[in-house]
Amino acid sequence: MMKTMDRRTILGGGASLFGLLVLPGCAQRIADDTVVTAAATGSSAGLDGVADGLLTDYPEGATSLGLDKGLRAPLQHMLTDRSPAGVAGRADAAKARLSAVRELLPTLDGAPRLDAEVVVAAHELAVEGYAFGFGDTVNLDPVYGYRNGPYVVAQNMGAFVETPDFLVSTHRIETADDVEAYVDRVREYARQVAGETERLRADRASGIVAPDFILDKTLATLRGGLTQAPSETLLVTRLAEKMAKASLPPGAEDSVATLLDAEVKPALAAQVEELERHRAVATSTAGVGALANGEAYYDWALRAGTTTTLSPQEVHALGREKLREVQDRMDRILKANGLTTGTVGARMAALGERPDQIYPNTDAGRADLLAYLRRLTDDMRAKMPLMFNTLVPGFLEIVRVPPEIEVGAPGGSAAPGSIDGTQPGRYNINLRDTALQPKFGLPTLTYHEAIPGHVWQGEYTFKQPLVRTLLAFNAYSEGWALYAEQLADELGAYEGDPFGELGYLQANAFRCCRLVVDTGLHAMGWSRERAIQWFVENNGSSRGEVESEIDRYCVWPGQACGYKVGEIAINRARDRARTALGDRFDIRAFNDAVVLGGAVPMTVLDGVIDRYIAGASGAG
Repeated sequence: MMKTMDRRTILGGGASLFGLLVLPGCAQRIADDTVVTAAATGSSAGLDGVADGLLTDYPEGATSLGLDKGLRAPLQHMLTDRSPAGVAGRADAAKARLSAVRELLPTLDGAPRLDAEVVVAAHELAVEGYAFGFGDTVNLDPVYGYRNGPYVVAQNMGAFVETPDFLVSTHRIETADDVEAYVDRVREYARQVAGETERLRADRASGIVAPDFILDKTLATLRGGLTQAPSETLLVTRLAEKMAKASLPPGAEDSVATLLDAEVKPALAAQVEELERHRAVATSTAGVGALANGEAYYDWALRAGTTTTLSPQEVHALGREKLREVQDRMDRILKANGLTTGTVGARMAALGERPDQIYPNTDAGRADLLAYLRRLTDDMRAKMPLMFNTLVPGFLEIVRVPPEIEVGAPGGSAAPGSIDGTQPGRYNINLRDTALQPKFGLPTLTYHEAIPGHVWQGEYTFKQPLVRTLLAFNAYSEGWALYAEQLADELGAYEGDPFGELGYLQANAFRCCRLVVDTGLHAMGWSRERAIQWFVENNGSSRGEVESEIDRYCVWPGQACGYKVGEIAINRARDRARTALGDRFDIRAFNDAVVLGGAVPMTVLDGVIDRYIAGASGAG
């Protein structure tokens, strides 16, 4: 019989029962405590304490980073407490850490001061978000900090989505202790779901209810999962596979199946009942502006997503302006290749339907597509010395999103591997229908997710003090990945490939469209249908792809705006450095400054570049 560990007796502290969903964002991993300690020596003890506090608040982050060892080993048995009391505890802890670091800030200079400024900025956003009293404020979470949401549970967030993904893909199974921790976490999963349901009741009483179309998708997934036999779920079958691979005796998979049937399924069924109550009073209003205090909430969510002070109106206008610039370039390429009739969006839609641009929707076609992505990645890795003085391995594997969850998964996602090089990063691509991944768009998707995008940049975080590794900023990470697409273009990735160049530009235009529709939905009263139609007409994306995107924006307000806003900020910083340094400007040194400076709010990026300019000009 396995010993269970109650999180309250240790430190105080889940996802789809049947799903496995990899969401966008970079969950960085560190595999050796001694390495972390060495990396953190440039930081103050106070900031190291902040890191420990964050890991206690979010035990999944400790596992994702490989830090649930030694004195932190109890964290391996825990999951984030998603109950009202758990949220209140994290809010109080964030306030206390913010106060402590503000007091510490005047005593620091150099790199430790930058670290403290980053900690303060992240905690200020979190404290302000918690004050709304509803939804999911998670921007301090090392795994899901790229997004926040006004709803506790939605089609792409909540324990029913996130915990099975975490347990199946991240929780390691190498020893009997790892198996024991896995079983404990499955038990905690049931408590997570129950805690969320309690928050859902409170939000409903306050009028915080997701749109009907969001609830329909969420309920469909939950109900479908509840029909699956526990013994057939990934939580059981993958555990058995991992145990066999580690030469561990069987038996725990039966314990997990029993827990799923006796504790998790009833908790999920109760959550379905509560969500059905939400559905009975839901409307089709897509934006958060209609919620109580919704306008202020969106202002905050937009600042959290972009880490700038831009207003919704400014972001909306910026999106339209940049879209025109990108589509002017696309129009010239389209005309040069005989595509002259219709809007840019219509011509791109037609290009995406051409048989020569679609891999066969078969196992063989998918295998060819994956092989192509691996060739692209190998070629780009070899070019990295042209763009960076400081190199990282860019160690990754390219895998298909599991068919069990590909309907709800994004088109692509990525995370870097472990700092010791034993675990590769992962670039996941959704191949449920190869027609949704036309050939001309694959290079840019790969450069965004893999090299020099998320996986590449994520490996530089391992050179940071631990607290900096834990704190990610959506606009920085997604802005970098969009800038990485530009670096690939500047390296000649699309020379002789006009359709590939169109794919690059369409992806950029896609991010411009996001600025328009996200603000349209949440600040200007756009309906879901208006947002979908505008996006399809202006970018040429398929309606199926756009519907999924719009629904994501509805539940993650402001997150989608970070991509283009972040890229613009990086390019403005580059232009400023080039002007200041003249002949001394070196693109490799600039790129080093951005990635080695670590994830920062866009409001802090200027300071990082100021220090780079001073050093490169001899003034530092």
